[in-house]
Amino acid sequence: MANMKLVLVLMMTTIVAVCARDPELTTDFAVPVGMSASMITGDFFTFTGLRNFSAVPNTFSSKKVTQVEFPALTGLGVGVTLLEYKPNTLNPPHTHPRGSELIYILAGHLDVGLIDSANKLYSAHLHEGDLFVFPQDLVHFQINMSKEKSVLAISAFGSSNAGTISLPRNIFGSGIEDEVLLQAFKITSAELMKLKAPFMPTM
Repeated sequence: MANMKLVLVLMMTTIVAVCARDPELTTDFAVPVGMSASMITGDFFTFTGLRNFSAVPNTFSSKKVTQVEFPALTGLGVGVTLLEYKPNTLNPPHTHPRGSELIYILAGHLDVGLIDSANKLYSAHLHEGDLFVFPQDLVHFQINMSKEKSVLAISAFGSSNAGTISLPRNIFGSGIEDEVLLQAFKITSAELMKLKAPFMPTM
């Protein structure tokens, strides 16, 4: 009986591990539903949506390229995001539940950090040409501390749809009961309202 339970646990672990990754392709690439492989040309494997990308002044902005925006990525286990950090802007603490991230600095200097499951902070000051990896599902952030220069970077992901969970937005803008947040963060109702204000729906 104990052996059967062990086999069952191992089977379930394998199923969860498989489901947590992009599905393995059994063909050279994924052909979209309703399209014949004979009709596919080089255009299918080309994405032009990053041309002329630029962040709005005084903000951090990004342009993601997942299987949603670029169907040719489906099942390939890769995705990218182009990021621009205007002076003194932040990509707030967040996680990617379905893939690790490798960021490459194209221009400027960027401060980054990640926190592991033991609550240890790992931080670095990146220069143009540097790489930094954020392991899957660990909380991390990036900030441009410069008051004058923007930073341009590109991130590669080990998933064609890594997903993003932004902690400030998900915690204070998702409708969690106030009492839960008040107790969790040991703050007053007035402080909580200030934290929730940026994520309130606009009329």
